[in-house]
This record gives sequence, C-alpha cells and structure tokens, in this order.
Amino acid sequence: MKRQKPHCIRVARPRWAAIIGLCLATFLTSTAHSATGVGILDSKHDLSVSGPGPAKALSESEVCLFCHTPHRAVSQTPLWNHRMSEASYTPYTSSTTKAAVGQPTGSSKLCLSCHDGTVALGMLHTRSSPIEMRDGLTTMPPGRANLSTDLSDDHPISFYYDNVLVNTRGELKDPAMLTDKVRLDHSGQVQCTSCHDAHDNQYGQFLVQDNYGSALCLNCHDPLYWRDSSHRISSRTWSGTGPDPWPNSTLNTVAANACGNCHTPHNAGTKPRLLAATREEDNCFKCHNGQVAAKDLESEFNKLSAHPILNTSAVHDPMEDPVNAPRHVECADCHNAHATKPTSALAPLASGALAGIKGMNASGAVVNPLTMEYELCYRCHADSLNRGPGIINRHFPQTNTRLEFQPANASYHPVQTAGKNSFVPSLIPPWSTSSRMYCTDCHNSDQSPAAGGNGANGPHGSIYRPLLERELITKDNHPEAPSSYALCYKCHNRSSVLADQSFTLHKKHVVDAQTTCTTCHDPHGVASEPHLINFNRDYVAPASNGVLEYRSSGFRRGNCTLSCHGVDHRNAEYKP
Repeated sequence: MKRQKPHCIRVARPRWAAIIGLCLATFLTSTAHSATGVGILDSKHDLSVSGPGPAKALSESEVCLFCHTPHRAVSQTPLWNHRMSEASYTPYTSSTTKAAVGQPTGSSKLCLSCHDGTVALGMLHTRSSPIEMRDGLTTMPPGRANLSTDLSDDHPISFYYDNVLVNTRGELKDPAMLTDKVRLDHSGQVQCTSCHDAHDNQYGQFLVQDNYGSALCLNCHDPLYWRDSSHRISSRTWSGTGPDPWPNSTLNTVAANACGNCHTPHNAGTKPRLLAATREEDNCFKCHNGQVAAKDLESEFNKLSAHPILNTSAVHDPMEDPVNAPRHVECADCHNAHATKPTSALAPLASGALAGIKGMNASGAVVNPLTMEYELCYRCHADSLNRGPGIINRHFPQTNTRLEFQPANASYHPVQTAGKNSFVPSLIPPWSTSSRMYCTDCHNSDQSPAAGGNGANGPHGSIYRPLLERELITKDNHPEAPSSYALCYKCHNRSSVLADQSFTLHKKHVVDAQTTCTTCHDPHGVASEPHLINFNRDYVAPASNGVLEYRSSGFRRGNCTLSCHGVDHRNAEYKP
C-alpha cells in the first residue's frame, strides 16, 4: 500500500503561500494607506497595469511579483523574483574616498536588477517570458532612475562602514549611531536600502526619512565647520528668474536644500564628490548669479581681468598640493562651501568668506585653516613654481608676493605688518601710518561696495588689470587726472601728493612730465629700497655713467642717478 503523506506536509505549501500572500497584502495595504497615504500602490514601484508611473504593465494586475515571489525565489531573502543583472559595474571613486568600494552586493544588487537598465522590467524568475510593458517599454527608461552600469557618478554602495573607515576618512559619524531610519545591512555595509525604502514613498524618491536640511545625509556625514555655514542656515530663495537652482527638489531655500545645493547622490555631473554640475563653477553659479544669493558673481568672471576659473574644469582636487598643483583656479580654491559664512573681520584677519581654507603663512609654511587673508593669496602668488610673471619690467624684479611684503624689507605696503615710514602726510583718514591693509583693498571688483558700487567684494573680476578695484594707469605720457591714479588716490590725498607735501617733485613728475606712479613705485614692496622705489625699466634706464640707483639721504632728501624721458640724471638731488 502506498504510504499517505502526513497532513502537515501535504498542506504546507498552500498554507505558507497563503500566509506569505496575506503578509504581502497586509504590508501593501499598510504602506498604501500610511499616515501620509503614500505607499507602493501610489508609487512608481507599482509596475502593474494600474501603476501611476510611466513604466507599467500592459495587462498584468499583480503588484508584488515584479520583485517578490513566495516560491522558487532567486534568493531566500527577500524572496526575490526579478532576474538579476549580470553586468560588471564601474564603482564610485575619488581621491578623498577611503572606503573599499567594489562590485554591488546584497540588496543593492537586487535594486540594480531594474535600475541599471540592462534587464527587462518584466523579466521574472517565475515567468518563462517577460511581462509585456506598455508603449513597447522593456528596460528602465532613460532618466534619473536609470543608473546604468557606470556607478562612478552615484553615491558609493556595498562598502563597510565601520570605525576604521571613520577614523581614516574623517568627517563621518560613528556607525553605532545608525540605529534609526538609516541603517547598514546585516554585514555592516552601506547599501541602497540604507537611504531608500522601496515600499514607502512618503518622503519622495523612496527615501527612508524626510531630507529637509539634508537630515538624511547628516546621519553619516559630519562636515567640518558645517554647523555655522551659510549654506546650512541661509533662508535665501530663488527669484524665479533664470534656471531653477533646485530642479530636482521640492524644497525652496538654501538651508532646506543644504547638501543638495551642490551635491546629488545619483547621476552627478562631476563624478568625484558627486557635484551636481559638470563644470565646477556652475555648482556655485546656479545660486551666485544674483537670483538666489544677493550678489551676481557669475558676471564678474567675464570681465577684462578675472581669476580664470572659466579656463579649467575638473582640475581642482581637495588632496592636491596646495602650493604647486597644476596651474588652475576654481571657486573651491578660495572658498570652502561647508564653512563659508558672512562674518566680517579687520585687516589682516580673514573674513568668514575664507573660513576653512588652506593658506601659506608669512614664513612660507602651509597652514590649515588660514587665519590671515594674505595667506590665501600667498598659496598661488608666493612660493608656487607656477606663479605668473610680473606685469611691470622692474629694476629689482620679484614675483614672490610673500617676499615683497616681508617686514625686513626696506619698504612695503602694510599687509603683513604696519609700515616703516612714520611720515606719510597724504594718508586719508582713517588710514594712518599704523594701519594694516588687505590685499583686497587694492585687488577687488570695480563694482564692489568699497569702490562705490553694489556688486560683490573680492578679487573675482574687474575691468581694470590686474584685478584692481580702481583704475591705475601704468604707462607714461598720460595726463594726470583723478581717474588716472584712482587706486592710489583712494588712500593718498591727491591734493597732498600734488602739493609735494611728501616728495618735493611729485607734481613735476606726475603732472608736468606725465610720469605714472608705477614708473617709480612698486606698490607691493622692495627689499632694498625705501619709499617703494623700484623703477620701471621700460621708462627708466641707467645714466650715462652706467649707474641706475636711488639713494635716500635723510628726511625728505635723496638723489637719483638714471636716465628718464631723455634726461640724464647723475646724483640729481632733491630736498625740501
């Protein structure tokens, strides 16, 4: 006699099928009718014929089977039904990444079975042929949801997030704190499911929590200086003119978008560090074009003289040599978007706009972060082997700005320390001989508030070379006028200068001989000569005896040996 199967075995499969079906139905009902009323049945993950998204079946009415099955699943957890992708992926990488990011594993591999675009949406393990989709659609259509097999422009996945990584990388939070919405998988890895819940779309984009103020990002990331940053607290909104700065966000302030002002977790334009735009500067310009931030910086860089951020892209790297990197300049070379804030300072201290940036101090050592404004300028304009040439043919040539301002020099403008000359009668109050000054007191936008305009402060761009706030003629034989030497006259009273109150022959040289200020003076500093004397060799030559020199012989006294404007001077003396 044939043995009859025990009742428990005979009914096991139907019973478990019913139980699983009941569980799935209960889950779908709960998510579909959650507190916010947003679940699978109201989301793009409903690929059934009644789904709301553009990708939906032609006739299939079941919802769960596109991902799950109670029988013959690809894997036991979570009873996976969709055909797996066999693609090989290009993982995320950057110079600042310390995690070991390889091929996707775990739940991320499951998500990519649809989201890499290589497998038909209706290709299921339990079906002999794919479920037919509407409008002839087969794989994931082009768009933000199609991640492709190139994951180098997406947030890294399938890597171990542990204390070793935190201590190596820095600016990450203790993984033990990830106990709420954002969680690691059972092996301690970050997966797609750390940020996304495929069954619940109440926060949009299937995020596991509301991302207002980038709360989701800040579960793991802990950027230095971020707490006081303008990009975390600014309530600025878009004016409605020009391109939308937040095209993929429903949030409408800088503070609300936070990390999302510059970064995107998927399909990034600049792959390292996941910047939204392909050109580095465009990540800044989308707000700093006068349509979100108060000042229009974008237009500054199209002026006659500007820091050439438009000349290079994808060159700047946080790990680069801060002094001798390949020649370039980008917004991030001068501003730390995680740290910048609208706090003012007195010379020579750096303002909040330069917070969190590396610099070079007066001794030539790299400092991080800088404390003085000039330390930022010195990074490129001092000891760098890539620094540019001088623009004036000097008797004593020096292109290292740090050395030009050294306190040991015979003369200098008071950038690093107060000046040496106690007699400067032309100074316009509040300037005095004990004053300190910024590089940006001279090198600034021609439309800055300091220049009497309503533009942005800073050496972004100017109509006057080299990035001067006001006009300064550098060629001789030009009539003297307030505008001709406006930069000098900003601090030095024109009437005092032309009344010869300091140098007894100023008027004769500047007005009568039409000699420019820069023909005799080097505005940065001179190691060996007082009064910033450093002749422009295009106009000043050795005297007939072959000597070219200036000598100070006392208070308001001196003599020159040189040839200038066709006149030979040999020990030509001046005195009060």
